[in-house]
Amino acid sequence: MEKIYIGIDPDVDKSGVAIKQGKEIFLFNYRFFDLYRVLHDFKIDKESDVTVVIECGYLNKGNWHKTAGSNSVNAQIGQRTGANHEVAKKIVEMCEYFGLTYEQVKPTRSKVNSEFFKQITKITQRTNQEQRDAYMLIHGRK
Repeated sequence: MEKIYIGIDPDVDKSGVAIKQGKEIFLFNYRFFDLYRVLHDFKIDKESDVTVVIECGYLNKGNWHKTAGSNSVNAQIGQRTGANHEVAKKIVEMCEYFGLTYEQVKPTRSKVNSEFFKQITKITQRTNQEQRDAYMLIHGRK
């Protein structure tokens, strides 16, 4: 049975998704229901052993998003952060619904720039931060 890892960096608009299948890496940005369809397809694929790794910012404690800016700026940041947290919770719920093995990961890594990402993956195509963050969740897994 083939081992597949799916890393997901949740976002309200489009979540970063990385799929590691053997030595192959696929990077995407999916809207919520496109991601639903992809995970559904992996659920019905009985030839693969799939583990979904989800970055769950809500596992961090504290009010880390507060800035020295105005209250309205802080409220907007908090609203966006909360919305992303809810997307992560819904992806966890989606994995439970489909019966997929999943892990919730506390975001602790710093951001990876495109040059470093190219060095560790040998991927030369253009990538965005969400895709790189999604991949870093599954980097080194075999």
